[in-house]
Amino acid sequence: QAQVVESGGGNVQPGESLRLSCVASGFNFDLFDICWYRQLPGKEREPISAFASSSYNDGRIRYADSVKGRFTISRDNAKNTAYLQMDSLNPEDTGIYYCAAGKGVAWTLSLRGYEYWGRGTQVIVAS
Repeated sequence: QAQVVESGGGNVQPGESLRLSCVASGFNFDLFDICWYRQLPGKEREPISAFASSSYNDGRIRYADSVKGRFTISRDNAKNTAYLQMDSLNPEDTGIYYCAAGKGVAWTLSLRGYEYWGRGTQVIVAS
């Protein structure tokens, strides 16, 4: 069965870093776009980064303004894995972080059209 599974969340202090992983299985990962999104307490889901397939899509990387300059998305198609390196974390980043995969959907930074959704990994930034 197709799925994506996140890991790497945890509790850190302000200014520290975390690296999240999104491991895919059951589908052709290299043909799919990957999106990281988060849900902060009391707020709507927020797409924060996407990495389009270079085969089926344009291969472009996109970031939300809220994380640009602090977070870095990457992917290793040979390992069926996407990553989100999160630096300079602050308490406002506290929430649940999710990975999603979809085919030909990351032309813009949006959650529309994604097929496979992870269950999330919790990030807590506090002193």
